[in-house]
Amino acid sequence: MRTSVPVSTAKASGVVLALVVLLAGCAPEDADEPDDDLGADPPEAPAADEPPEPEPEPAPEPEAESDEPTEEPDDDADDEPTGPDEAAVSAGHPAAVDAGIEVLEAGGNAVDAAIAAAFAVSVVEPFASGIGGGGQALVAGAEADPQAHDYREVVSESGEVPASGTGVPGFAAGMGELHDRYAELSWDELVAPAVDLAEESTTSALLSERLAASAGRLPVQELPHLFPDGQPLEAGAPLRQEALADTLRTLRDDGPQALYTGELAEELAAAIPGLDGDSLEAYTVQSSEPPSGPFADYEIVGAAPPLPGSTLVQQLQIAEAAGAGEADADAVEGLHAQAMSWRAARAHITWDLGDPAFTDVPTSDHTDPERNASIAEQIPDDALLATDPQARRGGLDPNTTHVTTVDTDGRVVSMTNTLTNFWGSGQHAGGFFLNNQLDRFAIGRSDANDPAPGRRSVSWSLPVLVLDAEGDPVLGIGTPGGERIPNVLTGVLVRWALHDEPLEEAVAAPRIHLEDDRLQVEQALDPGVAEGLLGLGYAGIDQRGSLAFGSVQALEIDGDEVSGARDERREADWRSTRP
Repeated sequence: MRTSVPVSTAKASGVVLALVVLLAGCAPEDADEPDDDLGADPPEAPAADEPPEPEPEPAPEPEAESDEPTEEPDDDADDEPTGPDEAAVSAGHPAAVDAGIEVLEAGGNAVDAAIAAAFAVSVVEPFASGIGGGGQALVAGAEADPQAHDYREVVSESGEVPASGTGVPGFAAGMGELHDRYAELSWDELVAPAVDLAEESTTSALLSERLAASAGRLPVQELPHLFPDGQPLEAGAPLRQEALADTLRTLRDDGPQALYTGELAEELAAAIPGLDGDSLEAYTVQSSEPPSGPFADYEIVGAAPPLPGSTLVQQLQIAEAAGAGEADADAVEGLHAQAMSWRAARAHITWDLGDPAFTDVPTSDHTDPERNASIAEQIPDDALLATDPQARRGGLDPNTTHVTTVDTDGRVVSMTNTLTNFWGSGQHAGGFFLNNQLDRFAIGRSDANDPAPGRRSVSWSLPVLVLDAEGDPVLGIGTPGGERIPNVLTGVLVRWALHDEPLEEAVAAPRIHLEDDRLQVEQALDPGVAEGLLGLGYAGIDQRGSLAFGSVQALEIDGDEVSGARDERREADWRSTRP
């Protein structure tokens, strides 16, 4: 049985020295390549001198006994909720919100609600997440420090990556781990809403669109429930997934381990090349303390490695130091600060990120505000940061789904689940689609992200929590969007934390992403702003559809109240309740 290891901070990445290489200049990269990296493998930084041993302090004098009566503790104090008066769920589909709210009103906590919403959204959005995939969840609040639980897909025991890119799925194991650690309600109560939805729900406009767009890469003849008479379901049509309902009933009745041992495991191993019984049985969830760092007046807690939580902290700190808070977020200076902060931070994804059970990840360097301020000083006001001419690895993908939940104890869950591509590998078994997560071993240039038995790959999923000065969570946030996720979240958090924009306005604001030297935008820029950016050296400005820029699921706690924002780019929704 494998065990996880905490994120190590032993490796020093020499960020400032690396920036000398980054800024040395180079020829532009091939515009057809999908990733934008910079930097060379940084040298190890010299170890700092150890500080002198402190002088021992004298033991305190014992206090004199007092005749004053001591105050008896209030036995009921621990029973009082420490969070808001409201609980809430934000998810990628209204049916998932309903499932989470139902659980909260039945006495469940934020983790219960997140599990129920995650199962439910996997049924109504089978293209985005589900039993055949994985994810990561951050949990904080209710007097507990933040914890990351990574249940993403891993390489099989053979160590080989199949042509499909399918890894051992971790979704069911992850939901089981969260239930064992935190849940108030029984397992079957949390899976039940998904069973009902699988028996019958309604085809959404986005699902119909995804079916039509992906018909060429799916086994249409094997999916009559999605392609009746060979045609994709139309929006509003009944959606009945009998095989998925059967699998969900087995998981509901026998528990999450049913996917990893027994008949379900045997059926999955027989149907999917690259999976086998030993690999399924060996699967474990990886739990750790997530990386964090200061930004504005808050502490940002990001996804644990090999996901880029520390990179998001770095990007935010660089953007703040580069003046993103002083510049209009929609002006040349503000857009340039965000784009260049991504270019600098992405270098650390290229060289440093990997599964912490196999490699040291220098998250303390990534989240060091002084180091990142020195990087910000290297961003030219009148030009772009130079890029690395070496061949790049990686790729864009606009898919995943996110769930954020809050309960009245102040606990917040930020959870991102995925199949990687839309519909994952396109393989189908037991009523669900299988991931292609192992394709993400193509991200990066070092051996930090090379496949090995039981290893997780670097990817773009990025659940985030924001804590106040007392360490209490005040915001849970995440989004689909593939490689654009860090930029989507940076754009929202810069507006919300540095510009004090209301959450709804920050979520609705137009988004950008830097790819090579070209700036991708969601909405056409003001002509003067576009001209100014081109004058700085951007090779072009390309408008992309809103689907590519994700769908933010965020909940904000402000005293006794919880508020959210409905991101209309997809079908997301949110709702609060007073259980």
